[in-house]
Amino acid sequence: MLEYSKKILITGGAGFIGSHVVRLFLTKYPEYLIVNLDAVTYAGNLENLKDVDHLPNYRFEHGDIVDEKTVDSMFVTYKIDHVIHLAAESHVDRSIMDPLSFVKTNVLGTSVLLNAAKNSWKDKPEEKLFYHVSTDEVYGTLGKTGYFTEETAYDPRSPYSASKAASDHFVMAYHHTYHLPVIISNCSNNYGSHHFPEKLIPLMINNILNNKPLPVYGKGENVRDWLWVDDHARAIDLIFHKGRPGQKYNIGGFNEWKNIDLVKLLCRIMNKKLGRAEGESEKLITYVKDRPGHDLRYAIDAGKLNRELGWKPSLSFEEGLEKTVDWYLQNQEWVRHVTSGEYQKYYNEQYAKR
Repeated sequence: MLEYSKKILITGGAGFIGSHVVRLFLTKYPEYLIVNLDAVTYAGNLENLKDVDHLPNYRFEHGDIVDEKTVDSMFVTYKIDHVIHLAAESHVDRSIMDPLSFVKTNVLGTSVLLNAAKNSWKDKPEEKLFYHVSTDEVYGTLGKTGYFTEETAYDPRSPYSASKAASDHFVMAYHHTYHLPVIISNCSNNYGSHHFPEKLIPLMINNILNNKPLPVYGKGENVRDWLWVDDHARAIDLIFHKGRPGQKYNIGGFNEWKNIDLVKLLCRIMNKKLGRAEGESEKLITYVKDRPGHDLRYAIDAGKLNRELGWKPSLSFEEGLEKTVDWYLQNQEWVRHVTSGEYQKYYNEQYAKR
């Protein structure tokens, strides 16, 4: 193996956010070895990385983070000295239907990784880093005012957010108990290319395109802070290299939108792109029964990240949304592969027979 200056294990690197992080690190840091460990479940799609998977500093490993033997072998085989942990079950609706799978992946899986790092990094731990990527949903819900800060008490309201909160606590417990060098970032909702189509923005784009109903929970009054996924990847890069071990950093878009206003904005953009009459796509909006434990509002104060490391979003929401819509319209084959399950063929063709 070539001598790389860092050997980084990125978990969940075939997923939405993970693939953007893998691509950024592969292309920006050819001197780093990037090992992508992914179970390639419904949300993991290796087609997301087919433009960079030929690069010499890239390795893909098919495996589950809950499997101790698999995880331990990664650290031994590749002499892993840094971890960026993104692998997670992340869909709230799925967590309501099957909470135990979220406990397994998000809590047990994170603990398996932490334990492997603890056991492997006894030599010069100060040169290592376990970076855990989390969510703003661990903080619970806000009223009409106020923001989540790094000091906000945890108050998860869904099985998903509870499992992520538990994983955050395990990360900090390993830092305090075993002096493992760790960093946690908690990010607001992401949007952008390669997002699995059951999520809000790609779902709405796909349904508008195909004249299907646009399901909006309740009255659409729930508020989310949205961040372009490439800006999240840039923040992870910055925190990874310049963040302080033992610290937490909130990442947000300074960009709050009610769900119904977001859907209407998407309708206007799509009407323009598709040459539809004004108001045509809005007729597809359908209000459906609200989901259990649906948090009213999330809003991130990313001031610490800005003050300490100089990060801020690079695009306005309108610019990012235009780019996102354009990507989905220009990549309908990718959408078709994902919605039909054909994306799994790429893994089978490229890796399963090796």
